[in-house]
Amino acid sequence: MPKLWTETIDAHRAAVRAAVLDATAALVAEHGLASVTMSRIAKDSGIGRATLYKYFPDVESILLAWHERQIGHHLEHLAQVRDRSADAGERLEAVLRAFALITHDMGSHHGGGLTAVLHRDPRVIQAQSRLHGMIEELVADGARQGSVRGDVTPGELASYCLHALTAAGHLPSRAAVHRLVTVTLAGVDPAAASEPDAAPDPYAPAHPRHHVEHQSTPGSQPHG
Repeated sequence: MPKLWTETIDAHRAAVRAAVLDATAALVAEHGLASVTMSRIAKDSGIGRATLYKYFPDVESILLAWHERQIGHHLEHLAQVRDRSADAGERLEAVLRAFALITHDMGSHHGGGLTAVLHRDPRVIQAQSRLHGMIEELVADGARQGSVRGDVTPGELASYCLHALTAAGHLPSRAAVHRLVTVTLAGVDPAAASEPDAAPDPYAPAHPRHHVEHQSTPGSQPHG
């Protein structure tokens, strides 16, 4: 088969696939997951049902393909945000802020049913690992530069940041998201580091209360 013809077929297939994913995402956002069917997706994509089934066996497979595409776009966006500055502290803040805003936008558009479907995708775990690695590297750079606390390992701080900012998906506004990012960044600030001798041991047993018996002394009167 000629190369030009092969490239034309591949481009056509990619265009059909993209149209299906876009139509499905729009339907879920507008009508909810329960109302989405293969017939409706085919209609809104401008293709026949038989053609749609050649690409995807069911609605769930379309949603997972759409989610994989979204994950790729998000990671690319975060990498672009990261590379806009040479300062380690600015890079970390920019990426965390972008991640929080993405989380907020996804939370406002995804229903509970859709979220349950998407989180069964093993590619989500792979994407989370890549994201954690990106944040951990930025934290390590910041610690070396002095803009991030160095008393906690970069891996632990990366986990703290990501877990804290997942709450952005439930916040009512972008202003609230920015406040959450500010609070999260305060936790990695060098000023938040404790002196080793001053840090309390959370696993140390509590001091027992000393029970002092009230003994009467000569001449004392009992309480009446």
